[in-house]
Amino acid sequence: MKLVSLNVARPRLIVYQGKTINTGIFKEPVAVPVQLRTLNLDGDRQADLTVHGGPYKAVYGYPSEHYPFWRQELPRVNLPWGMFGENFTTTGLVENELHVGDRFQIGSSIVMVRQPRTPCHKLAAKFQRDDMLERFLLSGRSGFYFSVEQEGTVAVDDDFQLLQRNADGITIAEMNLLFVREKYNKALLRKAIDTDALPVDWREYFSERLDRPAVAK
Repeated sequence: MKLVSLNVARPRLIVYQGKTINTGIFKEPVAVPVQLRTLNLDGDRQADLTVHGGPYKAVYGYPSEHYPFWRQELPRVNLPWGMFGENFTTTGLVENELHVGDRFQIGSSIVMVRQPRTPCHKLAAKFQRDDMLERFLLSGRSGFYFSVEQEGTVAVDDDFQLLQRNADGITIAEMNLLFVREKYNKALLRKAIDTDALPVDWREYFSERLDRPAVAK
């Protein structure tokens, strides 16, 4: 488990569908060690703090293993590391093996897996494709957000060292199922609600869904 690429960016303006958008999604790899702080990496910022950033979305990881899939899906698109807006391009960390609440040391910092990424229109704007949000959601290749439990320095090629596995916690892959394909799976809903490391807004959202009858398709 390793950090393949370390990516940061300041917000910039782009035009999509005739509208000007301020976004920090255009991450660029850096070769030097970077300080990881409670809310983000030094040199990295989010444009809209109402939906991005915060303690439970301090740093975004995306598996390098997903890039071959996207190169097949989008053969004419250049896909350098950081293309999905991730801070950490990783290897050895995948959604079906990561539990919310798993703790890792990376460099001198400690991070905790908190939630999957649910994309907004800025991903479509980056790719300049109206269908990118649907493709991303249906793929199940969401990546994952970390909170920073201990600030420290991280660098390319640092190893992720597992400190604690939250084996009873919901996995990122199961979260993706609940969000897209199995919205009323009661067993998964209860598992999510019982995962203390999952942010409160997610658990409240799933609690409301658990009490709501499934809508017939």
